[in-house]
Amino acid sequence: MSLSATPNLPSRDFAKSVEFYARLGFYERFRDEGWMILGRDNAVIEFFPHPRLDPKESWFSACLRTEAPGALDSIFASLALAELPERGIPRLTPPCDITPGLRMLP
Repeated sequence: MSLSATPNLPSRDFAKSVEFYARLGFYERFRDEGWMILGRDNAVIEFFPHPRLDPKESWFSACLRTEAPGALDSIFASLALAELPERGIPRLTPPCDITPGLRMLP
C-alpha cells in the first residue's frame, strides 16, 4: 500500500503523541525540543509543541492520500483501533464516496 502525507500538527506532549501514533505504525525519525517527525512507509507527520491545545476545539487536520484500491478502508480500520473513545480522540468519521472511484475520510 502506498501512503503519503506531510502535515504539520500540534502536540501537547511529544512523548504521548509518539505513543499514540506508534499504534498506527508510525515511528520516531527526529525529535528535539521544538520539532518532531514521525514516519510510516513514505508518510511523514511533523509536530510542533502546543501545550495548551484543546483537541476538542482543534481545527488542525491531516490529509492522507493513497492510490491503492481499498487502502482507505484499511487505514480507517487501523485508526479506529487506535482511538481513545474515553476522551473522544481522534474524532473519526467512516470513509464516504465523493464521486465514483473517489473516497474520502472526512
